[in-house]
Amino acid sequence: MEGGAAEKEQQQGASYTYWVRKITDGAAPMPVPQKLTPEDVLSGQPRSNTVGSVWNRAGTWEERSLNSWATQRMKELLMSVGSLQFSSGRAEIEDVTKCVGDAFVVIVRNKKRVGYNYELTLKVKGEWLVREDKKLVNGQIDVPEFSVGELDDLKMEVRLSEVPDLLHQDKIRIEEDLKLFLQPVREKLLQFEQELKDR
Repeated sequence: MEGGAAEKEQQQGASYTYWVRKITDGAAPMPVPQKLTPEDVLSGQPRSNTVGSVWNRAGTWEERSLNSWATQRMKELLMSVGSLQFSSGRAEIEDVTKCVGDAFVVIVRNKKRVGYNYELTLKVKGEWLVREDKKLVNGQIDVPEFSVGELDDLKMEVRLSEVPDLLHQDKIRIEEDLKLFLQPVREKLLQFEQELKDR
């Protein structure tokens, strides 16, 4: 008797299929996603207490890259440092030759958090009075990896291009002068960090 019931069930097909949804004639088609228009967004409910995108009303998790804006803005700010005067010369940032990293905003539990992680190389040029002779000096300032909240510990490494007739002690003095760019660069990066938080 048990064998007969099993055969009958096999002939009729399984009576319960949880995993499979068969679309047969007359069944409703699957919904097609549609892009929201600005009018749809405006007609929706107000989002007074949510942060982030329209689709993320619950404010659960959302991450947006701000790399394009951040890299461009950081370069603009650093190029606006201007020239610095030293006891025996002056120098300026000529170019930002390396500005690589990531900047992003993350929405977590309806709270906005920003972050970034960058490395910089600044091309500098200047003129120093060395033993009553003016010397044009080129070099670069490397700013190793830094990120949000770490600007108080910002470090710089200075490298000079070869200059004829420049003694070791002159190079050391010029490198120490160029390290004075640390404070104005830090101020520009603090401004960048605040602008990033305000986005």
